[in-house]
Amino acid sequence: MNFLRNIHPTWPLRLGLGLMYLYSGIDIIRHPSAWTWAIPPWFSQLVLVFMPIDTYMKIQGALEVLLAVVFLLWFLPRRVVLLAAFVSCIEIAGILLLAPLSQFLITFRDLGVLGASAALFLLSLKPYGPAAKQV
Repeated sequence: MNFLRNIHPTWPLRLGLGLMYLYSGIDIIRHPSAWTWAIPPWFSQLVLVFMPIDTYMKIQGALEVLLAVVFLLWFLPRRVVLLAAFVSCIEIAGILLLAPLSQFLITFRDLGVLGASAALFLLSLKPYGPAAKQV
């Protein structure tokens, strides 16, 4: 159990967020119309001015796959992870704030994702690893 002390908290956060975004991103790209229930009608009308909803959903899915890749690739610089965690916070906060109250029975789980994204963002602000001990 001593090896657990050597695992920085960013790694379980990155793994959990990365796998979640990988799953949802791929599924959104493959089945965009299956996810349109989550878009408020007023937002759908706004999107339709610029593009079809399925196209918007595929772009959303691609963004989520990109976030997954950033979270899962261990060798990326911390500032890239910091940016991805910030984007994740904005995305999930937007989902929670813009979703109709009738969908809260589903979207309430996004509170945990928002918390994980915020924790990863805050942890990524601080140096960790051998460099942290030198500061």
